[in-house]
Amino acid sequence: QVQLAESGGGLVQPGGSLRLSCAASGSIFRSDAMGWYRQTQGKQRELVAVITSGGTTNYADSVKGRFTISRDNAKNMLYLQMNSLKPEDTAVYYCNANLRRSPFASKMDYWGQGTQVTVSS
Repeated sequence: QVQLAESGGGLVQPGGSLRLSCAASGSIFRSDAMGWYRQTQGKQRELVAVITSGGTTNYADSVKGRFTISRDNAKNMLYLQMNSLKPEDTAVYYCNANLRRSPFASKMDYWGQGTQVTVSS
């Protein structure tokens, strides 16, 4: 069984910082791309940042220069450092992993339960 668990969300003032963590557990052969998505009430889920197994990163334009995604492959951990937070960053943030459970299994997307980030004025 593969599970993703986010942590680190909370309430923060504009301009503040938060660090989100995602722990992947279970039977994992290889995790390729991992990323953070967010979704606010009434809106579509959007990509925030992704990182490949090789460390290549991509960010949504809205968070470039403020957010940093990183991963620890040995620990199966994913992180999102969020600085200079804005009210519009308020959303539920979800961890995503595209991975294989075995060398012969198909790639699948796995999702965490989400963690709430609220940036208040």
